[in-house]
Amino acid sequence: MQTNFTDAQLRDPKIQRANEILRSCVHCGFCTATCPTYQVLGDELDSPRGRIYLIKDMLENERDPDAKTVKHIDRCLGCLACMSTCPSGVHYMHLVDQARAYIEERYRRPFSDRALRWILSRILPYPGRFRLALLGAKLGRPLRHLMPDPRLRAMLEMAPKTIPPVSRNDDPQSFAPQGTQKMRVALMTGCAQKALNTDINDATIRLLRRLGCEVVVAEGAGCCGALTHHMGREAESHATAAKNIRAWTAEIAKGGLDAIVINTSGCGTTVKDYGHMFKGTDLAEAAQKVADLTVDVSELLQRLEMPEGTGQDLMVAYHSACSLQHGQQVKTAPKDLLKRAGFQVVEPKDPHLCCGSAGTYNLLQPEISAKLKDRKVKTLEARNPDVIAAGNIGCMMQIGSATKVPVVHTVELLDWATGGPKPRALTKGNPANPVPMLR
Repeated sequence: MQTNFTDAQLRDPKIQRANEILRSCVHCGFCTATCPTYQVLGDELDSPRGRIYLIKDMLENERDPDAKTVKHIDRCLGCLACMSTCPSGVHYMHLVDQARAYIEERYRRPFSDRALRWILSRILPYPGRFRLALLGAKLGRPLRHLMPDPRLRAMLEMAPKTIPPVSRNDDPQSFAPQGTQKMRVALMTGCAQKALNTDINDATIRLLRRLGCEVVVAEGAGCCGALTHHMGREAESHATAAKNIRAWTAEIAKGGLDAIVINTSGCGTTVKDYGHMFKGTDLAEAAQKVADLTVDVSELLQRLEMPEGTGQDLMVAYHSACSLQHGQQVKTAPKDLLKRAGFQVVEPKDPHLCCGSAGTYNLLQPEISAKLKDRKVKTLEARNPDVIAAGNIGCMMQIGSATKVPVVHTVELLDWATGGPKPRALTKGNPANPVPMLR
């Protein structure tokens, strides 16, 4: 794609990066075939190629974003399926992230939009606040049909039927390995996950300890910054990310780290991009080191040569989160591990398509999100599985809200198959199968 940035504009590193990305696009349109919003809406401007044109025009002319441009950029899921499809290697993620930050800085949204985005940025990254909000949403859920704004209805419908107890395993501490130590790893416990499902981190710690890892929950680490980053709130997301970089750098200095393990793939995609986010800053070297150490839990389990398991004769429909298969290009590891653990693994039709969760997308764009959710659930249920597995809490909540098939994290099944407790979602609330604390 031909660009016309001036020499003065190109002295800005952000514009330099945008120029590189734009010039790599050859207008081929392969991205439209795998773009969920284009398939749902049928509008060229709701495809990656269309959005690239809008972003190019906005950045080149240094113009304030208009409502039309903002609408189509906001409709982007950030699923990154286009990056898996693109034959030219267009790094759409960096381009759309820059566009969102530009819009946040220079566009005055309607008051209701500003208020909702502010509320989400002040609640979701903070587990304590999020728990209180979930409790309020649970109480207000019967009144959701009275809400005039579909986004408010979506927020009330998001609340799970039961809010899990606080897990002390998420507190800063170190868990000793069982048997001979093979690795020392830091586990990112996240933010929303600590409010929505505490079993995932518990299962991860159990499994990694069983395989010879000392597991460290670092003092000062928290939200990865993805939730605010994808809303264009760059200063907030970078401040949050900087805390993680400093926390893990301190652990590296203290006892060394073989890996930084993440079991929420949306977070993993962001942390693996810390090197780019902090390029040219005082934290650049440390950020790149953190990014280089970061792995999805499935990647680490493959390194550790997880033993074969029983699998309990269950058929597992594996949902590949977009942030894992497209953002991190981790596609086969979770399925291979589940098969090794003895499970029968099937995939839905069009496994590359998004479920519609996408961070805060299901709250900010509920109509489009609902269509994508319905399609994904139908394709999963068509495989008649005993259980649905995914590697991202957002996908789990999204899919679980529309199916009666139990939805669990991949690591919960792997933990169970190799000696851990049966996942809570498969016990139907049976108190005879408690999930023990790790201390």
